[in-house]
Amino acid sequence: MSKTTVKNVPIEREPADASRAPAVGAGRAFAIMLLITGAAGLLASWVITIDKFKLLEDPNFTPGCSLNPVVSCGNIMKSDQASVFGFPNPMLGLVAYGMVICVGMSLLARASFPRWYWLTFNAGTLFGVGFVTWLQFQSLYRINSLCLWCCLAWVATIVMFWYVTSFNVRNGHLPAPGWLKGFFGEFTWVLPVMHIGVIGMLILTRWWDFWTS
Repeated sequence: MSKTTVKNVPIEREPADASRAPAVGAGRAFAIMLLITGAAGLLASWVITIDKFKLLEDPNFTPGCSLNPVVSCGNIMKSDQASVFGFPNPMLGLVAYGMVICVGMSLLARASFPRWYWLTFNAGTLFGVGFVTWLQFQSLYRINSLCLWCCLAWVATIVMFWYVTSFNVRNGHLPAPGWLKGFFGEFTWVLPVMHIGVIGMLILTRWWDFWTS
């Protein structure tokens, strides 16, 4: 409690309540980024879900993105990792990416959200990027196949995670030193580019003999 004096009478003031902090909106570019990444992830999830249903109906069905022994969506869809929660993974994406699109549309309509909302959204993107990282490892080193639609969802999730994290750091929702806020303010794009670049290098080296043959 802080005290001030008015005519020699001490008056106590209540400390600032973080829960009453004003809601925060976002710029048009950020909203469009959410719309694009959400739509890309939703498209990938939708196509994979449709192909998964076709594969369940006909075990001999070959998805359109099964192009060669490496780029083989069918191998991914038939794996145990494709239903890690007991149902096809892309069904989770249908819900999650749809929510991202709703947030993007709300921001375009100039909606504002409190700190807890942004932190919850950030936690969701953190789960998403962690999950796709696990899927990347499984795809490259356990299933030994790639799915192009999965790759699209990976890229969308990575870009979404870094830009949402940057937004929260720059707006003080996540505690960070001044130099980090400055870095996110100028060079947010560097982090998703580097992240995606590392994955691209892993894919290149994992099947180097196949790509160069």
